[in-house]
Amino acid sequence: MSTHHMASNQLRLWFSTFAYLLMERVRTLGCQGTELARATVGTLRLKLFKVSVRRVYVQLNSAYPLQELFRLCQKRLSALAEPAG
Repeated sequence: MSTHHMASNQLRLWFSTFAYLLMERVRTLGCQGTELARATVGTLRLKLFKVSVRRVYVQLNSAYPLQELFRLCQKRLSALAEPAG
């Protein structure tokens, strides 16, 4: 999906890099000590997130098999965002 403009291609590269680093932090900090602690970014995307072309939906179905793992990951990441004190 490259264009003829270098700036557009560079912006896409930055977005891809940021997305990869974000998923790596989810794996390292959120999934530590779980079955997904050593998962690839693709596996995390498939198991934890439903990603479409234009939107990211984060919804839990009552039959979702990894509910507890998702909640643990979310809880750990939320704790990182809270200010200390």
